Amino acid sequence: MKTTQNILRFFFGIFLLTFGLNGFLHFMPIPEMTPEGGEFIGALIKAGYIMPIVAILQIVIGLLLIVNKYVPLALVVIFPILLNAFLLHLVLDIGGISGALIAITLNVFLCISYKENYMTLLKSKSRVEI
Repeated sequence: MKTTQNILRFFFGIFLLTFGLNGFLHFMPIPEMTPEGGEFIGALIKAGYIMPIVAILQIVIGLLLIVNKYVPLALVVIFPILLNAFLLHLVLDIGGISGALIAITLNVFLCISYKENYMTLLKSKSRVEI
């Protein structure tokens, strides 16, 4: 299980790093989208700050996963971005869902494999010591 976890963590890191770098270097073409999906992404691009932040987060988190540092934190930080990408494709552009589905599946699998790191966060009451 640990070997599988390490392989998937590394692959996921490369995946995020590649797509994050593409946000700045544009070495992969943007696939065609439905008009609704294109309009949504166009609005995010037009806002001017969201897509660069997403790309920076993908690069940083991809590097953290590759070098195996702060992995549980990295997985939690990237999850809302991946969930939004998955829902975008599920609702507005089902034809492009494969990449988002791979990413969200890897994220969920890795979160489950690091579940012991999240146990204190999932307690209903915390104990404060003075």
